[in-house]
Amino acid sequence: MNRIDAKKIAKTITNEQLLEMFNNAKSYVKDWTKVSVCNKGFTKGTSWNILAKDFDVNEQYHNLSKVNMIREFGDYLPDNIKPEKKTRKKYENLVHQEPKF
Repeated sequence: MNRIDAKKIAKTITNEQLLEMFNNAKSYVKDWTKVSVCNKGFTKGTSWNILAKDFDVNEQYHNLSKVNMIREFGDYLPDNIKPEKKTRKKYENLVHQEPKF
């Protein structure tokens, strides 16, 4: 998930919703060796150990921590929280010429 959407969601998300996101990620992530979104020097497994391993629903988390949690595992948020995907405009009247070498 991109940083802008993660910041918007982090302002209003509850710890219960974050816990649901982590439970979904735990079930559906297939390759924990992929490169992390938040830190390119980490894998998803390392990010999990830093962000989610000791997650406590009753604790207050800093907004930046929530943003990083959502950026890394935001694809596993419940559908009602995920931002709508924007569709790009498709150009119908493209001008094309063959290149002249």
